Amino acid sequence: MYAHEQHDDRPLPDAPRTDHGPGRQRGRYQPGPPAARAFTDRLTPAPCPDRADTFVLVVSELVTNALRHGGGAFTLRLNAHPDAIEVAVDDDGPQLPRMRTPDRTGAGGGFGWPMVNHLARTTAITRRAAGGKTVIALLPR
Repeated sequence: MYAHEQHDDRPLPDAPRTDHGPGRQRGRYQPGPPAARAFTDRLTPAPCPDRADTFVLVVSELVTNALRHGGGAFTLRLNAHPDAIEVAVDDDGPQLPRMRTPDRTGAGGGFGWPMVNHLARTTAITRRAAGGKTVIALLPR
């Protein structure tokens, strides 16, 4: 997507190093926010604190959605570009994220995907040939 990307070969803290490579996680627990924070903390130049917090929030929402609606297993990929930070979450669930009226009683959710779309510069959903999907959000750096 971009000609110049910043990559970091060090494994993320508290993240198992798997065959998915450094900076990628696959699991049934929620490592998203700590991994996202560690990722933004290592960027040069560092994003402003508000943008870093927004990125961590978007990662948390996408990982939570993968756990709740995507079959429970996911792969998290984080990439930095010159003017943006990208989060990609793969899961095995066939159901695509959709806009819906949030449940204001707190029982049914519905707030996460609209919030991700509001905070991200762009979002994309791609069905994978092997099944499941990839959800990508691109945020300003």
